[in-house]
Amino acid sequence: MSRLSLLSNPMLLGFEEIERLIDRANKGTGDGYPPYNIERVGQSDGSSETLRITLAVAGFKREELDVSVEDKQLTVRGKQEDDQTREYLYRGIAARQFTRTFVLADGIEVTSADLNNGLLAIDLQRHEPQRLIRKIDIGQAKKSR
Repeated sequence: MSRLSLLSNPMLLGFEEIERLIDRANKGTGDGYPPYNIERVGQSDGSSETLRITLAVAGFKREELDVSVEDKQLTVRGKQEDDQTREYLYRGIAARQFTRTFVLADGIEVTSADLNNGLLAIDLQRHEPQRLIRKIDIGQAKKSR
């Protein structure tokens, strides 16, 4: 049985990659930790805009966080080690791990990541694609003999 989707319209040629990215983004949704914001922080010039993803990662040190981009996917991982030298009477703050993924569109580039006051800010630059118009000459079919 084949799966029918909006992108399977015969007028939309070559959009299989977008459908695959949408499926991948849906699989990347997790338990909601860590919470995050995505905001537009400005336009640096007429051809690009800056976006910022801010994740609340209180309690994580720089060396416990990893930010990477692979195959149009931004992945943020956090791994805290449990401090075995402490003796807790009550433990409400658990050492935990997380993985948060964001699928990036063509033309989006990660430019920086900064950790400040428990907030990890990742800046992205969206470059506007050049609009190309190309004239296609119509040839004359050769007559078959």
